[in-house]
Amino acid sequence: MKKFTIATAAALSIVLSGGVHAQSVGEKTGVNSVLGVAPTTADFVKQAALSDLTEIETSKLAQQRGDADAKAFAAQMVADHSKTSEELKTMVSGDAKAALPTALDEAHQAKVTKLRDAKAEDFTADYASMQVSAHKDAVSLFERYAKGGEDAKLKEWAGKTLPKLQHHLEMAQNLNKKK
Repeated sequence: MKKFTIATAAALSIVLSGGVHAQSVGEKTGVNSVLGVAPTTADFVKQAALSDLTEIETSKLAQQRGDADAKAFAAQMVADHSKTSEELKTMVSGDAKAALPTALDEAHQAKVTKLRDAKAEDFTADYASMQVSAHKDAVSLFERYAKGGEDAKLKEWAGKTLPKLQHHLEMAQNLNKKK
């Protein structure tokens, strides 16, 4: 049964992957991640940019509302994700295959809103938990693109950026353990 499920999911991912600029269903639903399938260039760029935007927005909130540990972690996230945003922007400017989002989509905005609305006593724990989840997703995205991405320049960048994201994940997990 498990082979059938994985085969079905793989087939769905291939059949339902959308157009060049739309995010593929396989990436949107997480099927590609489960199967270890590399995202398309358009999906990679969109998700990397949305991840950075979300990290920056939630970390700015943490700089205001978090405890001392969260504030220190958040400052590092704002600095590092601002840097990767600029690097990504430089690499894809004028590339018709990959459009950079300029604002958060509904799902990512909901995460920011949820954190903004968190009770003061829950904020740091909510932020830490959100960071663990976000960095697991980012590590998966960058690992898969570094291994099988279609754009050589972005593939190399994903591979170079991956260790920093893995370090962020470790830091987020340590922050989460404290909470």
